[in-house]
Amino acid sequence: MGKNKRQKLSSNPKGKSAKSRAIGKGGKPTGITKPQPQEKKKKHVQQQHTKPTIPFSPVDRILLIGEGDLSFARSLVESHGCKNITATVFESREELEGKYPHVGENIAAVENGAGIVRYGVDATKFGPLWRDVRGKIDRVFFNFPHVGGKSTDVNRQVRYNQELLVAFFKNALTSLAPGGSIIVTLFEGVPYTLWNIRDLARHSGLQVERSFKFQAKAYPGYKHARTLGVVKRKDGKEGGGWRGEERESRSYIFMRKGDVAEVNGGDKRKRGDSSSESEDESSVEDENQSTDWDEDEQEEEEEAEEVDEDDVDGLHENEENEQDEGRDGHD
Repeated sequence: MGKNKRQKLSSNPKGKSAKSRAIGKGGKPTGITKPQPQEKKKKHVQQQHTKPTIPFSPVDRILLIGEGDLSFARSLVESHGCKNITATVFESREELEGKYPHVGENIAAVENGAGIVRYGVDATKFGPLWRDVRGKIDRVFFNFPHVGGKSTDVNRQVRYNQELLVAFFKNALTSLAPGGSIIVTLFEGVPYTLWNIRDLARHSGLQVERSFKFQAKAYPGYKHARTLGVVKRKDGKEGGGWRGEERESRSYIFMRKGDVAEVNGGDKRKRGDSSSESEDESSVEDENQSTDWDEDEQEEEEEAEEVDEDDVDGLHENEENEQDEGRDGHD
C-alpha cells in the first residue's frame, strides 16, 4: 500500500464518508453551528432637544391677546425679563376679578414690570388697540383662543372659532413691524385640528414659519386659565382635576409670506439632512436655543383639508360687518 493510501485511511479510520460523519445519533447533523438570528437594525433616531423653544427675545415689543388671568404675562416679565409688554383681556377689570380671584397679584406684577394691561379688548374688532399698535409690534401672542361655550354642537363650535381666528389674523397683521410674527398656541387633537389654522392664516395673507411643542414649564408661574373662569369643587376649593398646561399643545409662528422666505432662506437646514433630522421633526440651534422644526409642515399644508375659499371670504365679510357695528364699542 502506498504512502498516500495509508494517509487517507488513517484520516478516516472507520471508513466513514464525510457525509456519514456529519450525521450523529438519531439522524441529526453534528458539528454544524446553528446560525444566530441577526439583530434587527435599529433606526437611528437623534435625541430630540428637551430645551423649550422661546419664540421671542426680552427686547421685543410684545402684544398678548386674550390673556385670561395674566399669569403668562407675569411670567414674561418676571422670568424672561420682558419690558415692553401690552397684555389685553376681553373682560372689564371687575369681570376679570370675578372670574379669577387671584388676578390682582398678576396685574400688579405686570404693571410693576413696566407692562400695560388693557381691559375690554375684543380682538376681532378693529378698535383703539389695533390703531394704537399699528406697525409697532414684534410678537403677537394668542394662547389657546376659544370663543367659550356658545354651542355644544361641534360643527358650530368649529365655525365660531374659525371666525374668531380669521378676524384676529386680519387685525393682528396690521400691527406687525417688519419681520414681526404672530404666535398662536392650540391644544393638539380634535376638535382643534378641525379648525385648519394653517389654511385660515394662509387665506389671511400669512404663512407658517415654523411650529413647535409648547412647554408650559418654560414659563414659571403660568397656569392655563379657562374661559369660564376658576372652577371650584363641591367643597368650595379651586380644582376640578383639569390642568390645561399639562395637555399636549403646539405653537404656530405666522409671518407675512415674504418675511418667511427671508427668514428661512439661509437658516433652515435642507430636509433629508441626516445630521438635523429626528424621527418626527428636524432640529436646529438658533442663538443657543433649541428650535423644533415641523418636518412635515409642507406635507400637512398640502394634505390638510382645505377650507373652501368662498367660506373664508364669507368669514372676512362677516367680520367686516361686525367691525362697522362695533367700531365704537370694545377695542
